[in-house]
Amino acid sequence: MRSRSVLPMFGTVLLLAGSLLLAASPASAAGGRYVALGDSYSSGEGTGDYIGSAGSCDRSNHAYPALWAAAHAPSSFAFVACSGATTTDVINNQLSALNSSTTLVSISVGGNDAGFAGAMQTCVLSGTDACLTAVNNAKSFANSKLPGLLDQVYAGIRNRAPSARVVVLDYPHLYKIGGSCSFGISDTSRSAINGAADTIDSVIAGRAAAAGFSFGDVRPNFTNHEICSSDWWLNSTRIPVHESYHPNSAGHTNGYLPVFAARA
Repeated sequence: MRSRSVLPMFGTVLLLAGSLLLAASPASAAGGRYVALGDSYSSGEGTGDYIGSAGSCDRSNHAYPALWAAAHAPSSFAFVACSGATTTDVINNQLSALNSSTTLVSISVGGNDAGFAGAMQTCVLSGTDACLTAVNNAKSFANSKLPGLLDQVYAGIRNRAPSARVVVLDYPHLYKIGGSCSFGISDTSRSAINGAADTIDSVIAGRAAAAGFSFGDVRPNFTNHEICSSDWWLNSTRIPVHESYHPNSAGHTNGYLPVFAARA
């Protein structure tokens, strides 16, 4: 009689333990060996307080990859995202950080390929007509050439890290249209800039899905926290100039980090 009662109880304990292990395994696997790839929106340019050894890559401990790693303590963390990186830069200079034991990858890339930084400079310095032309050129590139470039990056990630969970993040709207802002750029230009971000983000989402990667859209988190809103999570034109039009520390903590963490 005693053996009959103990055995079912022991079996129940084993089942419960097994279910707990199964529930925990995805998070444990995801956080095991983490590599952060990408451009300035992943390196943390705009947050200040850069890591000295990163040089011109402007990596910051206030960037979402470093914040996530500090909170989750993965067994290894390779932070190789770099300011100004294009898809070619990621392929040539960053993918070597990946290997078959990598379990989690994050990346934002594509904006520099489309010339978004140059378009922003034109919009700020050269007026609305020139802005619209520059933005339309960026959108044209994003629609015609960026898909193939992203496919190459994503294929490279999968080849080097075949078992990794890959989270692809996009870019926020920069401006609150109709918001209170003293900087002299028209709402027409601001709307065009936001529209370019939408075009680039749409391409990124489509190619990430085709690669079987998880896509994280940060735009909802940044709503009402754009430049010219009452609570900016992005830098407007500032000194040093390279920090302009990038998320500040609040943008990484409240904008990017929750989107990434929900998918990691």
